[in-house]
Amino acid sequence: MSDGSGTFGVHIPAPDPVEGLQMHSDVRVHLSEDGADAERIDTLTGYLRQELLQLDVQDVSASRVGPPPPGSRAFDVAAVGALLVTIGESAGALSGVITVIRSWLSRGGGTRRTVRIEIGADVLELSEATVSDQEQLVALFVNRHSTAGRHNGAEG
Repeated sequence: MSDGSGTFGVHIPAPDPVEGLQMHSDVRVHLSEDGADAERIDTLTGYLRQELLQLDVQDVSASRVGPPPPGSRAFDVAAVGALLVTIGESAGALSGVITVIRSWLSRGGGTRRTVRIEIGADVLELSEATVSDQEQLVALFVNRHSTAGRHNGAEG
């Protein structure tokens, strides 16, 4: 699916034949930009968070990486460049989230940006892929999770 101008990938595990798939309401988003330090990534993450909050999503928060280091006064530690988007069980909301992320990718001004989107064990990673490649991958990813919701009796 690539013409060699960028990288992309998608990992979609086979469904468990006994339990089937579940529609996940949490989407983990990890973003990076070549040459950016932690402060720049934090700023970019804040901008992306504000855009995502304009969508019909339940919440967008900094993704946590676990307990704080010993001796620290923080309650938990946020991962730089990571967001947790709670979308409920709407495939439409997932499509909106991915549209905003693709728009963010395109505004890199020539700087390579990468976004990794995770729902459960499924991963979609986009970085400088062509528009056509992105559309194909996004359709596959969203369709996978729309289908998962319908198989479990959830509306997608």
